[in-house]
Parts: sequence; structure tokens; C-alpha cells
Amino acid sequence: MTLYAQSFKALMLAATLALPTLALAAEPAMMKDGMMVDSKGMTVYTFDKDTGGKSMCNADCAKTWPPMMAPKDAKPMGEWTPIKRDDGMMQWAYDGKPLYTYKMDMKPGDKNGDGFKDMWHMAKH
Repeated sequence: MTLYAQSFKALMLAATLALPTLALAAEPAMMKDGMMVDSKGMTVYTFDKDTGGKSMCNADCAKTWPPMMAPKDAKPMGEWTPIKRDDGMMQWAYDGKPLYTYKMDMKPGDKNGDGFKDMWHMAKH
């Protein structure tokens, strides 16, 4: 067997072993400093008026509280589920609760929306 063929086989074996791990999708948010944050480090919130896995924050509400959008082909991952919004777009929910960010949070770590009108709360695992 030539050196080229051995290198090619080794490369193919490495690719085969790596592909299953690459195919696993990352969770839409993570815990950091005791709060759930999105991929940009922005605080994630839940809304008390959401029930039954349905978002009640639409139109102007969604401008202030941007939903954590999910790809249209998103699949459930444990406690993470995609839900369909009134506009037909998909949004992430955790443990059945739709998730949002807050437009008044300017930088990662801000949590200005926590407790807003006693209806908005930082999401927690």
C-alpha cells in the first residue's frame, strides 16, 4: 500500500469518526452566571402570558421582546422544542416556555427585562 493510500484511509477514518459529533446541534441557549443566555451572551426571558407552548407576544410586543427564532426545520432536542408563532415563523421554547430576548439589554450580561411588569422573567434551566 502506498503512502498516499495509507494517508487517504487514515483521513477517511478520521472523517467518519468526527462526522457524528459534528452533526449534533448545539442547544439554542446556555447557562452563564446563573442565567440563560443566547449565542451572543444576551439574557433570555420567558413571558407569564404564554401558555400551552404558545407565544402570546406578537406584533409590537415582539419588537420589544424579540423571540428566539428557530430554523423552520428545527427538531426537538430534549427540553428544547420549536413552536410555531402566529406569523408562521418558528421560535425556540424550553420546557414548553417560549423564549425571548429584550431590546433594552444593550450588552451581554444585561438583565433589564427581569421582572418587567411582573410578567417577564430570566429563563433558567
